[in-house]
Amino acid sequence: MSEHILIIEDDLDIANIERDYLMVAGYEVTVMNNGTDGIEAALNTPVDLIILDVMLPEMDGFEVCRQIRDKVRVPIVMVTARLDDIDKIRGLGVGADDYIEKPFSPSVLIAKIKAMLAQYKRLTEKDAMETNAIQSGEIRLDPKMMKVWVNDKEVHLKKKEFQLLEFLMRNRDIVFSKEELYSRVWGLDSYGDYATVAVHINRLREEIEDNPSDSKHIITVWGVGYKFV
Repeated sequence: MSEHILIIEDDLDIANIERDYLMVAGYEVTVMNNGTDGIEAALNTPVDLIILDVMLPEMDGFEVCRQIRDKVRVPIVMVTARLDDIDKIRGLGVGADDYIEKPFSPSVLIAKIKAMLAQYKRLTEKDAMETNAIQSGEIRLDPKMMKVWVNDKEVHLKKKEFQLLEFLMRNRDIVFSKEELYSRVWGLDSYGDYATVAVHINRLREEIEDNPSDSKHIITVWGVGYKFV
């Protein structure tokens, strides 16, 4: 799956140029033309990098960056034509990872984005190893912190839901019956209420799947049980 880039830019000509070059380079692109819509897209759409213009109507790029950075971990590149804006980006700690000056060539933009995505991937993998976190696609689980992120957004699970997900992720591609899951996760043997396993599976799907009715991670193996893929 190609990386998804969010462009927040009110100048339609510039936004369309950026979008077209990024799409030619193989990226999936979403364009928003104001800060409010940009924040909503950043918080509710899985993205891998954000290109954010400083001079936006109503809410400027600095405020947009602050609001996004509080909740989203992906790289943010700010775009500006003003030298004093560059000083602000460097000095105010608004949360941007880098900046690019207008006018810029498409090749410079693409090169910067490729480098930032590669660096972000390395740092994410390093962080996962250092915290003993489990990463599977867009799902990241940290056993020490008892936290789960989907597309870099934290989802809040109850204790048994977390333990069930952790067990399935650590035993990826292995099929377990309801009885086995009840024994392994709940610590109880036979004569248990195995229906509670199905209930927790359904809750997990609601929290971590894009389409819970067509789950792509927690798979039902009919007549046998469940597995995580």
